[in-house]
Amino acid sequence: MCGIAGFSLFHHQEGTNTELNAMGQAIFHRGPDAGGTYLDEHVGLCHRRLSILDLSEAGNQPMFSADESLVIVFNGEIYNFLELREELIKEGVRFSSHTDTEVILALYARDGVKCLDRLNGMFAFALWDIKRQELFIARDRLGKKPLYYFSHEGRFVFGSEIKAILALPDIPRDIRLDAVYDFFAYQYVPDPKSIFTHIHKLPPAHYMLLNSDGFSIHEYWDISFKHSASGDEKSHQDTLKVLLEQATKQRMVSDVPLGAFLSGGVDSSGVVAMMAQASESPVKTCTIGFDDEAFNEADCAREIAEKYQTEHHEYTVHQNVAERLEYIARFFDEPFADPSLVPTFFVSELARKEVTVALAGDGGDELFAGYEKYTTDNIENKLRSKFPSAIRKSVFPSLAKLAGKIPGHVGRKAKSLLTSLSHDPAMGFYITNSMMTDEAWEKLVRPEVAQQLDNYHPSHYTIEMYNKADGPDHLSKILYTDIKTYMTGDILVKVDRMSMANSLEVRAPILDYQVAEFAATLPSEEKYRNGEKKYLLKEVFKPFIPDTLLYRKKMGFSTPLDDWFRNELKDMAVTNVLRSSAGLKEFFRQSEIEKLWNEHQQNSANHGILLWSMLMFQLWYNNYAVQQAECE
Repeated sequence: MCGIAGFSLFHHQEGTNTELNAMGQAIFHRGPDAGGTYLDEHVGLCHRRLSILDLSEAGNQPMFSADESLVIVFNGEIYNFLELREELIKEGVRFSSHTDTEVILALYARDGVKCLDRLNGMFAFALWDIKRQELFIARDRLGKKPLYYFSHEGRFVFGSEIKAILALPDIPRDIRLDAVYDFFAYQYVPDPKSIFTHIHKLPPAHYMLLNSDGFSIHEYWDISFKHSASGDEKSHQDTLKVLLEQATKQRMVSDVPLGAFLSGGVDSSGVVAMMAQASESPVKTCTIGFDDEAFNEADCAREIAEKYQTEHHEYTVHQNVAERLEYIARFFDEPFADPSLVPTFFVSELARKEVTVALAGDGGDELFAGYEKYTTDNIENKLRSKFPSAIRKSVFPSLAKLAGKIPGHVGRKAKSLLTSLSHDPAMGFYITNSMMTDEAWEKLVRPEVAQQLDNYHPSHYTIEMYNKADGPDHLSKILYTDIKTYMTGDILVKVDRMSMANSLEVRAPILDYQVAEFAATLPSEEKYRNGEKKYLLKEVFKPFIPDTLLYRKKMGFSTPLDDWFRNELKDMAVTNVLRSSAGLKEFFRQSEIEKLWNEHQQNSANHGILLWSMLMFQLWYNNYAVQQAECE
């Protein structure tokens, strides 16, 4: 695992090794083991290395092809590189290292950009073809590894993280207002936007070609739900088991110590079980717990650890979040507010003391319908179908307003349901899952900001993906939507930044693209059946996980936000949310912020999620909106 950065000099003639080194230093945490640069009259490339395979200097980057016509900087792992390497050796290719990076170079030399079709892994790389005078930049299918780029007035810069781009002089930091609105709706900024006007994300499964004429972006893969897997349910179960075992075994190839995140949930427990089967020595496992038993899964994790006799390590997040949060937040160079970033950071920190690579259970919920929201949304969609559209759109909004007057959780739930039902399925899915209602936004946002947004609404992102989905039913469409939005923009960003903050590589077997493609062909009733989420995945894991854990209510990587803002995070929030002279107050009314705060402190309402989003936005603003943050 590594960090990459670079720039083009086709239309911007200023660029030095000193600047490349500054970019590398900004992402030093991604690769503390080695660093290197390449500079010619057209491009500059920078690399920071976290050594995983071939620990010798032969694995250092930038790396050249044998004839020195190609040079690459690469972040990630190619899990099928050994098979590809053998194939290329049979064709006469000679290798000077045992790295997957050199395999990419040889594959590109043979296949050009079509090499992407053969790569199974998590990656972002930039490959400079000296003969063609063309820069080839690509990102993996599901978006596990990040790639940002800056393009403005002929200047082009790229990096694994925005902070690498901001390390260069004169990079404008204009904030996108629509991205601010997106952030408070989603708790992240959806791609291809970033929080900065002139900085963008290369979307997953896309590549970019850049030369003297400019650049173009192309999609090379998408997940499809329109085809049905052949065979019966038992054959589907057998196929899925083989795919998961193969994906897990591939991800256990490492020249450094390897372990696993173990939450006690279905997915991480299943991954640990498959690792234990494939390993001759005890698997190292790491778990995070909380003092608040409502959020603590450590006992469940311990049960799996004992079953598979793992070398188990636990860390309890006592009341010490405030003293670390400002440091943790610096690793997000655009606003990000999924609260599970806190335990993800701590479990990564714990794991890094024992291993350099950790396997995780990410992807099971999005591919196999594991979230409670899928239950809720499917019920809503069935109700939606029972009422004519005209009645839903004309009557239900009024009923929602009446429901909103009912105090407490029941009123809020009824209002959300009726509001969602008044819309079509795509918009209903957005409303059900948005972290900020339209009503709350309209109360908070400053009038001049609302005017500049000119009726912009974040829902278009969800609706666009829902309408793009080719699945036969509502569940398949919302699964596609979540894979393209929530998983890419939230889950994978969180894991990448928090693991890389600790110089730890995290691999997710369930997110192997072949597993994802197969999951998409499964009928919806094999994912969600009679209220049982992740039905087929649980059938695969049933021989390995006790029923008491397999069928218990999902907890997730949750945090006690409401309590934090009345206790441990109270002082920090007062300083950053209520008293900051710039940041939130440029977008929100001060009086409304204070009203939310007072209601929360008086226990008349729980605004923990919104206050957390505000706090994380302000911490980002403090670090990146004005001055460069040094994150090492």
